[in-house]
Amino acid sequence: MIQIKNSGQIALMREAGRITGEALIVARDHIREGVSTKYLDTLIRQHIEGRGAKPSFLGLYGFPGSACISINDEVIHGIPSEHRVLHEGDIVKIDVGAFYQGYHGDSARTFAVGRVSDEAAALIAATKQSFYEGLAAMQVGNRIGDIGHAIESYVKGFGFSAVRKYVGHGVGRAVHEAPDVPNYGTPGRGPRLCEGMVLAIEPMINQGTFEVRELSDGWTVKTADGALSAHYENTVALTSDGVINLTEVEIGE
Repeated sequence: MIQIKNSGQIALMREAGRITGEALIVARDHIREGVSTKYLDTLIRQHIEGRGAKPSFLGLYGFPGSACISINDEVIHGIPSEHRVLHEGDIVKIDVGAFYQGYHGDSARTFAVGRVSDEAAALIAATKQSFYEGLAAMQVGNRIGDIGHAIESYVKGFGFSAVRKYVGHGVGRAVHEAPDVPNYGTPGRGPRLCEGMVLAIEPMINQGTFEVRELSDGWTVKTADGALSAHYENTVALTSDGVINLTEVEIGE
């Protein structure tokens, strides 16, 4: 069942979202060659807990980290490790959630480590813009399929593909709520969008095929062909005043 939020609940979610977005700033400001993903994860946890919140992902379904940190051809769910060190030219995806006063925020970004290839930069830029293409379709009376169609249509123009096995979702008292929000779809299909819906729209975009594979650690998901992947996510609310981006803060992107 889709959980519709009132204005008071959305106000609480705005605070959860702010903490989530700030955690991404902290991570971004420490990304450089030689830094481990565990170090970034520790900084993220310290920031979230320092704001009186809890990391949404820590222990969720058994996940061992406070953030999912995935590098290059890793799509999502990378496990932070002292042995995973960033290198010049990498692209690193950081997915963060914060639980505050009963509600979650959920957001992800893809960051460049130093100078990256033109191809990697183009993928990062297209993935970010595809989020905003999807966001523009988040209007009362539209349907979930309109969001996914807008995302996929945009990235296809660059020869990229939208991951199909993993999708966006509703957000609220649980990190993952109904409905699913695929990054592909048919216009006019799926649940109708209405005021009070809060969704995590999160394009996961690959350079090559949309097919993915899960590693033996039970978490890390990679592209099936070894091509790069990028991720961009915000928690957004549909209100009488339009769409509110709950997790976007000024991070100098």
